[in-house]
Amino acid sequence: MQRIKWDPKLISKYNINGPRYTSYPTALALSSNFDPVQILEAVSQSPAELSLYLHIPFCHKLCYYCGCNKVITRHQHKADTYLDALAQEMALYAPLLKSKQINQLHLGGGTPTFLTEVQLSRLMALLDNHFTITPDAEISIEIDPRSCSDEKLRHLRTLGFNRVSFGVQDLDEKVQIAINRMQDTDLIRHQVKLSTELGFSSINLDLIYGLPFQQPASFAQTVDEIIRLNPHRISLFSYAHIPERFAAQRKIADSSLPDAPLKLELMQLAIERFVAAGYQFIGMDHFARPGDALAKAQRAGKLQRNFQGYTTAGQDALIGLGVSSISQVSGVLWQNSKELPAYYAAISDGQLPTERGFSLNADDKIRAALISQLICHFELDIAAFCQQWLPGSFWHYFAEALERLQPFIEDGLVEVTAGRIKVTDAGRLWVRSICACFDAYLTQGQQRYSKVV
Repeated sequence: MQRIKWDPKLISKYNINGPRYTSYPTALALSSNFDPVQILEAVSQSPAELSLYLHIPFCHKLCYYCGCNKVITRHQHKADTYLDALAQEMALYAPLLKSKQINQLHLGGGTPTFLTEVQLSRLMALLDNHFTITPDAEISIEIDPRSCSDEKLRHLRTLGFNRVSFGVQDLDEKVQIAINRMQDTDLIRHQVKLSTELGFSSINLDLIYGLPFQQPASFAQTVDEIIRLNPHRISLFSYAHIPERFAAQRKIADSSLPDAPLKLELMQLAIERFVAAGYQFIGMDHFARPGDALAKAQRAGKLQRNFQGYTTAGQDALIGLGVSSISQVSGVLWQNSKELPAYYAAISDGQLPTERGFSLNADDKIRAALISQLICHFELDIAAFCQQWLPGSFWHYFAEALERLQPFIEDGLVEVTAGRIKVTDAGRLWVRSICACFDAYLTQGQQRYSKVV
């Protein structure tokens, strides 16, 4: 990706928050007016191989920036109660999935490494008892370095985990203090080194830009250290400051946050250094070594996106277990209860803890395929797309989208010809907003989005 000289007016114009399009429609479209019978129909029509996501909500300590569904506690027994409920939820799904295989399994949160070695063993045994996990399945877990001892890391490997993702965010002490996440760089170096020695096939490190007190010089030091650690993948997320929605973020002073031009400078700095170090820029928030599965999938035109982000698995074949988790199978989206009491109550009644859902119509599926193509590969072959999805005139169908695209075209962020839509290098940084032009659920009055992450 070549270096781009940014026009301050362009930065100001497109300094908006938009959907990350881990699905289309986004989770905002999910409704409580949803018949769970649709879940049975969706799963029965699902592919032979599915992905499983398990949400572990517990954390020992509150990170001020975090917008995830979480429960802050020091009481380890709460995880035992939660595993009891997960076991019952698995039992409800097991008959539906008896003819299916699980080729990807991911533990997210919260902090999955909140679980002890005994609890992790129990969880994996439950999964083995209820589902058929393929021998070559990708089994991954998000790790807070502060809650993962060497013994626990070794135990994860013996349980079959082959991918780990470490939450780093930033290595600068001033930033860490401001977000209430102090972790020593030597600890991260040690755990990455040990993970390599233990034979984890993929190691990911998470960073966030836009955090309080971040400056180019200090953030460059973080980026350079990450490059020296040489992980297989790097996630570079934009911090979305929404204190009215996430109470913990009120502990972060607005005045400490980088403004839009500085935030963009931090992002560009990271992109340039990671690319110069040999990483493939997968998309708006991911980098991978050229030999990594994500990088290979993108080059082959097979990269997809689901609620876990960029993926090599199907975007329409994900089952979510646990509080607040979201599933997407065969054109149906559904989400579990967001609060533990409601989740436990549904499980206790022998019901799937579904709180809301949505079934895609024909138009939704067309737009979902288009948005996925743009956000994964940054260009669209119109003839090939129409052959698969849209008999008839492409631009007649998307006339309103073309009108919304005009500012992006005029600013050199998108190139449109009779046969192709191409997001330029500059446009990649605003691909979310470009995709939003095709979003039928965003009315004209919502083009400067409400703050959605």
